[in-house]
Amino acid sequence: EVQLVESGGGEVQAGGHLTLSCTVSGLAFDDYSLMWFRQAPGKEREGLLCSAWSGATGRYHDSVKGRFTISRDAAKNTLYLHLNSLTPNDTATYYCAAAGPQNAGYCSESGAGMSYWGKGTLVTISS
Repeated sequence: EVQLVESGGGEVQAGGHLTLSCTVSGLAFDDYSLMWFRQAPGKEREGLLCSAWSGATGRYHDSVKGRFTISRDAAKNTLYLHLNSLTPNDTATYYCAAAGPQNAGYCSESGAGMSYWGKGTLVTISS
């Protein structure tokens, strides 16, 4: 069974930082592209950053440029999202998702290429 489990969410003051983790099991980690998404209350889901199985990375939302970065640790089967300079507009549930194996899936802002999803972790930024 494939599982993606997010953790690390919580409440942080504006200007602060946070690191989210997504632990992946049940699939060949190195063969899958992984993405972070978020969904704020009453808003559509946004695709944020991609870590492709090939090693490439991509950003899909300009609002996180220079503030959020994505990384992965194959030894731990874990994807990370590093969030900095947080603002109340970053308040959302953050999800990770997997696409693959290899070119069987793809990263996209809409999430259309994703095959597996986590249940999310809530991030709340207080002003």
